[in-house]
Amino acid sequence: MIINEKTKSREEEVYQKLEEEILAGMYKRGSALTEMSVSSRLQVSRTPVRAALHRLAEEGLVEIAPNRGAVVVGVTVDDLIDTYKIRIRLEGLASSMATERMSVEEKKQLVDSVELSEYYMAKGDTERLKELDSEFHNIIYRASGNRMLSKILSELHRNIKAYRKLSLTVPGRLEKTVHEHRAILDAILSSDSDKADKLTRIHVEHAMENMVKAMQNKE
Repeated sequence: MIINEKTKSREEEVYQKLEEEILAGMYKRGSALTEMSVSSRLQVSRTPVRAALHRLAEEGLVEIAPNRGAVVVGVTVDDLIDTYKIRIRLEGLASSMATERMSVEEKKQLVDSVELSEYYMAKGDTERLKELDSEFHNIIYRASGNRMLSKILSELHRNIKAYRKLSLTVPGRLEKTVHEHRAILDAILSSDSDKADKLTRIHVEHAMENMVKAMQNKE
């Protein structure tokens, strides 16, 4: 049993490491990731590597090809735009539902998140701001009270994590993000679900535009 738990733990570590590297663009599209090369580099056995690669294949980030192992598919700008378009609709819905269902404690968490963001914006702490950006959205997902919606959005959020951070590198975007979060918060506290929906959709649209801009600047 102990061995199984250790294997599962190593599998998760390998999976997260490879996923992060692929999403960060460390591998060109078509690059091969063999069990042997990955296990040697990460100093683990091939068993957790094999399991991790199959998970990445299910996620669509690699394809398992005969005699080549896993081939990196990666994420294109078009893939990201498609993902953001889904987020625009679903995040607006989540904010609307959260406005109607949010508990007193969840409202406090959202207020604290925005106030901390404003504090760290004044201090110029960009890394903390990026963390709080994710926290803000996760609070809304949970507060929507819809487990399936929360699961889908959390997965989308995680899959584009590296690119979301890239979008926040566009000059002025972090400050605008904090201001947009404050406006969404105000709508939620005012129990205006339609406004929360609209402001959230605009917020994600802006994030998409900045992501595309950042990707173009990177090329």
